Amino acid sequence: MALPTPRQVADDYVDRLCVLDPTLATSLGRTPAPDGLPDLSPAGLEALAELRRATLAQLDQALAGPAADDLVEQRCARLLRERLGADLALHEAGEGLRALSNLASPVHEVRQVFELMPTETVEDWQVIARRLARVPQAYRDFCGTLAEGAAQGLFAAPRQVHTVLDQLAEWSAGPYFATLVAAGPAELRDVLDRAAADADAAVVEVHAFLRDTYAPQAVGTPDAVGRERYARFARSWNGIDLAAGSALEDAYAFGWAEFGRIRDEQQAVAEQVLPGSAPAEAMQWLREHGEAVVGVERIRQRLQQMMDDAMDALDGTHFDLAPPIRRVEAMIAPPGSAGAPYYTEPSQDFARPGRTWLPTLGQDRFPLWDLVSTWYHEGVPGHHLQLAQWTYVAGSLSTFQTTVGAVGADVEGWALYAERLMDELGFLTDPGERLGYLDGQQLRAVRVVIDIGMHLGLPVPDDADGVLAGHRGRPWTPELGRAFLGEHCGSDPALLDSELVRYLGLPGQAISYKLGERAWLAGREAARAARGDAFDLKAWHMAALSQGSLGLDDLVAALAAL
Repeated sequence: MALPTPRQVADDYVDRLCVLDPTLATSLGRTPAPDGLPDLSPAGLEALAELRRATLAQLDQALAGPAADDLVEQRCARLLRERLGADLALHEAGEGLRALSNLASPVHEVRQVFELMPTETVEDWQVIARRLARVPQAYRDFCGTLAEGAAQGLFAAPRQVHTVLDQLAEWSAGPYFATLVAAGPAELRDVLDRAAADADAAVVEVHAFLRDTYAPQAVGTPDAVGRERYARFARSWNGIDLAAGSALEDAYAFGWAEFGRIRDEQQAVAEQVLPGSAPAEAMQWLREHGEAVVGVERIRQRLQQMMDDAMDALDGTHFDLAPPIRRVEAMIAPPGSAGAPYYTEPSQDFARPGRTWLPTLGQDRFPLWDLVSTWYHEGVPGHHLQLAQWTYVAGSLSTFQTTVGAVGADVEGWALYAERLMDELGFLTDPGERLGYLDGQQLRAVRVVIDIGMHLGLPVPDDADGVLAGHRGRPWTPELGRAFLGEHCGSDPALLDSELVRYLGLPGQAISYKLGERAWLAGREAARAARGDAFDLKAWHMAALSQGSLGLDDLVAALAAL
């Protein structure tokens, strides 16, 4: 019998992973268990780990066959091995037993899957009702996993616990699940209401467990994770081993240099917005006096128009977009979501389109100066063009390379590159919108500095000024990180509070934007240098977006070869 190829092994892994994690299946538009939820108990975590170990053993067998000489198969095999290895390293360190953060943890994933489910027919709502009925057990299992972590001395930091408590309280105030089913059909009213009431009661139970049992035990757990844990997380988000030598210190120095470069550029643009002002003053002026949209539905429509206009301007000139990719929807995020905008990719059959999500944070007035480049990042030509193109070409690669195997630095690096591309192409000539773009760039540079600085306790640079001037040479702390964010980033204070908690709860994720952008830019310039006058940016974009996910170990070389 012929040995499977690495791509077949990878796709078999996705198939089996969808059985263990039905929320992933919903995200991909698959239906092996459309009403199911994952097993969030310690046994469920071990089942995932065993699947990864078995897949790596299958991969070893596949690489003993003729596919070992195929470059396409080699690329898939390399990604599969690196991704599963990173996952197993986190599992073996017990990270799944304390997976609680303000943005990406099982308690959020259970809720968010309902945002992706179809609601067009009575049958759709019957599936929702059955899945809702499974929420209480899923949340009980998750609390049991946290309790097992506590028994082993593994805790999430109190800052994460209390942030999630606030989020759960907001979900209960809705209540979230009762609100979700309010639009359901009358003939299912009773069953939907009962299932939603039980799910909302489970949210209250998780809140009580975290408040009364877990939080008191977690007291004293530091926010910073230290070098060893940080390197594991950074590998997971970036697809590169940063544990050796001075790699993390080098990334920290790169972030600090980018901060200084962008600050100088911000100052020049601030003068155009408000003569004589510093960047922070100009951004505050834009927030209060710049163009704004009033009304939640009106801002949703405006964001949709931004993406439609960008699609029309770029298609045929800098990208060649297949018809399914041209469909993207602007959405309003439900209460209790993360504070920052985000994107959800289309289902594999494009029945559910790609969507951008705007958290309103209770606001009704939305300044536009910083939303334009954000929607270039989240929508077009950012996350949507990359992830929708991956979906479109999945059949010629593997589902793993275009979904589950996505590396954060590749994805976020492309989105940050997309913002820069729009600036290069002249879409950000308005001084206010360009200051918003630079503010986004500065936020990502600051992230590198404070994420590595806080988690590793690195010293504040000797040339620091402003709020850092009195702390030169001293270790970074969360308090210093928040003050630095507030001094140099123009986002709403509530969003910056959320950002800080996010960096502390997802170590290594915050650096993926700038490190990924650096790789995309380096790969483009290497390809341009190699091809000279024959370099075609549109062709390069489409080839780059059609190669599937790559870690930073491989990204620059792959982009340079296109």
